[in-house]
Amino acid sequence: MKTGMIATLAGLTVAASASATFTGYVVTSQAASNSGQSLTVYTVWARFNGPTDTVLNAFNLAGVAGSSMTGFWHKDNAYYNSGILSQEFGTWNPSQTGSVPNNRPFDSYLTIGGLANPTNTTNADPSWTSGGNADARSWNRPDLPTNGTLGWFNSNPPSNQGRVGLTGNTATDVRLGQFVLSANDSAARTYSLTIGYNDGVPGSQVAFGSGSFSLPTPGAIALLGLAGLAGRRRR
Repeated sequence: MKTGMIATLAGLTVAASASATFTGYVVTSQAASNSGQSLTVYTVWARFNGPTDTVLNAFNLAGVAGSSMTGFWHKDNAYYNSGILSQEFGTWNPSQTGSVPNNRPFDSYLTIGGLANPTNTTNADPSWTSGGNADARSWNRPDLPTNGTLGWFNSNPPSNQGRVGLTGNTATDVRLGQFVLSANDSAARTYSLTIGYNDGVPGSQVAFGSGSFSLPTPGAIALLGLAGLAGRRRR
């Protein structure tokens, strides 16, 4: 598994009065294969420095500098997909991912912490049906609308699924999404994103952090370019 730190402190905006501190986005990647298709699975995390920091929502997801909003693989139980690996059909809803061994490792989804399973309480906000190339499908679509305001939230905050250290997260990182691309897809994808979070104490002030992440990481893009150059030289 590869790990890259994507956001720097200079790119963050955080409410100074909150004790929880968002320190950046982290992207991990892993090679996979399904249905004869070679894949790269990227997981995006929000990193914190407090023991109970909790993400509540994510919003204003937008492509930077013409980044692609398409090309994602899904393998979920969307009503029009039925668990088939596809770039044409699928949903970003984590509660519709389906089988843990057969679907979840190969499915693109968005979440506020936790794991992609039927008990996940992440929902899409209204931004999916307004502006850009949005339509009535909301997040039941394989691509990402281009309106620059996409958001999702924990519809049951007492569940604390967005808290560091709980199932699906790590001691420092909260899971925000999984993006599955073809292994040979080297298109640069950089996205900006803002999250709302607090220190996990009921009634505590909500803070906001902003940054960006890339799929693949900038270093991986450079390596892919070098690999292509080496391939041309061998011919």
